[in-house]
Amino acid sequence: MLSQCITAFGAPLETIETPILEPRGTEVLLIVRHAGVCHSDVHIHDGYFDLGDGKKLSLAYITLPHTPGHEVEGEIVAAGAAADVQIGARRAVFPWIGCGECAACRRGQENLCARPHQLGCSAGVAGGYATHLLIPHPKYLLDYGSAPPALAAISMCSGLTAFAAISKIGPLLADDEILIIGCGGVGLMGVQFVRALTGRDPIVADIDEDRLAAARNAGASASYNTCDLAAAKKLRTDTHGGVFAAVDFVGSEASFAFASASVRKGGKIIAVGLFGGVMAMPLPMFPLRALSVIGSYAGSLGEAEEMMRLIRAGRIDPIPITTRPLAEAGAALDDLRHGCVTGRVVLKP
Repeated sequence: MLSQCITAFGAPLETIETPILEPRGTEVLLIVRHAGVCHSDVHIHDGYFDLGDGKKLSLAYITLPHTPGHEVEGEIVAAGAAADVQIGARRAVFPWIGCGECAACRRGQENLCARPHQLGCSAGVAGGYATHLLIPHPKYLLDYGSAPPALAAISMCSGLTAFAAISKIGPLLADDEILIIGCGGVGLMGVQFVRALTGRDPIVADIDEDRLAAARNAGASASYNTCDLAAAKKLRTDTHGGVFAAVDFVGSEASFAFASASVRKGGKIIAVGLFGGVMAMPLPMFPLRALSVIGSYAGSLGEAEEMMRLIRAGRIDPIPITTRPLAEAGAALDDLRHGCVTGRVVLKP
């Protein structure tokens, strides 16, 4: 098998050839057909998350060489004796695998596991930037029906992350409006899930006019370019005091500040993105504004199954997807790092 691997943080990816793994017990072997390129892969490639004020959360615990990639769709080609699967079937892969024993896993929230085994994201766990991928159990393989395979692949992170975040908004009144900040791959999926889950067209904000146009094409009701210093004030005026919920798919100091300036009293900010920085807000403002700030990280297996029912039913349209060969994984990461991607890049090994 061939893999595009991180051999040194920040250095170009290298092609590494290794023997194809043999599945045992409940394990299942896939040929990777599609592997999405996610911004989390950029952070893993860099070797850190930016915590702001010059501080970094090091990812040095990830052993190298490491194969990234957690948005995977592929074909089952082999299975262990205890794995009940259909050879030749195509499946999307739930990557947010936990230890199965901690409190989060016992609650069905493997994505919040204290000792995770996440594909492409955890130490010693290879991801989908490869020709083959070993999955520990068939329960992590999701049937995506007749949906486009590339959409099935990206649904396992950009889709699931958006679905879980939108699900945290809660009940809405007739005039409650939703703002999505960041119209990259996850944000565009967020537009789709707001419409599917609430029956409403969200408002969107971004710094890039092409991404804003893509969001409007996906169904956004209005858009604001956050490079305009008056954008937040205009949004509050247009929404008669601000939105009920802002979902921040960027996670930068600037995007959180825009979310805070756009949410009305008693509203919610759902922080999703991992771009980096520090949240700055006087503590008395939380009770005075009755503001809720909620973190959302990926989604559970149950949420993935619920999301996939929407996808199988054809209720989620594909976002703009560009396919590239596996050998261009490093170039795809660089393009994403520099903000040159609208929608999602998907590798085809």
